[in-house]
Amino acid sequence: MSAGPLAVDLNCDLGESYGAWCLGDDAAMLSLVSSANVACGFHAGDPTVIRQTTATAAAEGVRIGAHVGYPDLAGFGRRFMDMSPESLADAVLYQIAALEGFARAAGQRVAYVKPHGALYNTVVHHVGQARAVVRATKTFDPSLKILGLPGSAVLAAAREEGLGVITEAFVDRAYTPEGTLVSRSEPGAVLTDVEHVARRATRMVTHHEVEAIDGSIISIDADSLCIHGDSPGAVEMAHAVRAALTAAGVEIRAAAR
Repeated sequence: MSAGPLAVDLNCDLGESYGAWCLGDDAAMLSLVSSANVACGFHAGDPTVIRQTTATAAAEGVRIGAHVGYPDLAGFGRRFMDMSPESLADAVLYQIAALEGFARAAGQRVAYVKPHGALYNTVVHHVGQARAVVRATKTFDPSLKILGLPGSAVLAAAREEGLGVITEAFVDRAYTPEGTLVSRSEPGAVLTDVEHVARRATRMVTHHEVEAIDGSIISIDADSLCIHGDSPGAVEMAHAVRAALTAAGVEIRAAAR
């Protein structure tokens, strides 16, 4: 993060409803965060949901990012897909372009790209898929940034290609001692204690550290903190995190890196 007063971006995965299926309270979350990772129709989000989410984000002054995933509506994008780099790059490019259309209609532009779910976890280590995500992003607009996990293959590939990066930490997800996310299939992977999450978020920003699931302390480099919009009590959690950070003298603003 930049020198001077402490500041951090708050991002949230939004626009994940689909048809008659409603997920999360997007309007409430958009009044609390500074960046919105908007689903682009492959893992979630239909055209109406995407339009409504981008319009509300624009009205709230929230930065818009493309939350790109595998073409996996049935699995909510949480299943690995062994796609070729070419096919994956095409899929990512398609999603960014779709969201950009709605963003422009709302008077805004897509500012960054964040992989979703299984794709997010895959591009931490899978160099081929990481480079495909970066290639698609750069092809669409080389001014776009990549939002991802510190030390991940996708951020390394982005830097190699001259793209800006935004490092991210998760306030409501457990970490392994290696600094990666605990699989959702494991107990304790998703955190729901609001006060605990708020204290943890503050520690991430003010002390640049977090307690891993085994009790060890790991270093955190985060320009942006993620709160999942589909987590239990997500709105209450976002209020608590924002209040705790503000009380600690941390400014909430979109990441500039």
